[in-house]
Amino acid sequence: MKSYRFKMIGRVQGVWFRKFTKDVADRLGVRGYVRNLDDGSVEIVASFDDEMQFEKFLEAVKKGPPLARVDEILIEEIEEVPAFNDFRIVK
Repeated sequence: MKSYRFKMIGRVQGVWFRKFTKDVADRLGVRGYVRNLDDGSVEIVASFDDEMQFEKFLEAVKKGPPLARVDEILIEEIEEVPAFNDFRIVK
């Protein structure tokens, strides 16, 4: 299992991006969380069982919901992650 932190930059707040991300994660069986950051970006921390799950998730969040515009994605692999049982929207 690998875990990553994604920083989504663009028009990603106020456009249902977190709900969209949770729906995608739930459909794919991804565990972790999504939250808005004070700088207007969105942070996703997610754990994946395999590369295919990661690729499908990344493809979906690159597009985002209809009103979103993703200009840039910063991705870093992270090693120490709490054991997630599901995917949550964090306030």
